[in-house]
Amino acid sequence: MSVCSHLAAITAVKTSEEYVCEECIKHGGEWVHLRTCQTCGVTLCCDDSPSTHMTKHHHATGHPVVASAEPGEQWLWCYIDNAFVEY
Repeated sequence: MSVCSHLAAITAVKTSEEYVCEECIKHGGEWVHLRTCQTCGVTLCCDDSPSTHMTKHHHATGHPVVASAEPGEQWLWCYIDNAFVEY
């Protein structure tokens, strides 16, 4: 199975030391699940969360790939190509 060039470029998955959405903490929000940006390493909330901070981060920066920051999950998502891969 082939993957998009953005996913193929990930050689080491960035993870977060903190299990919080940095933006929700700043603004007193709540999150459902967390994702870690594979370009800059920021961890933010997913689209099931009220503020959808990671998608907003993607639109503001163009950073294409996120990893699930959920314990036990090992997958990457590319916003640009709508592509998913487990690792």
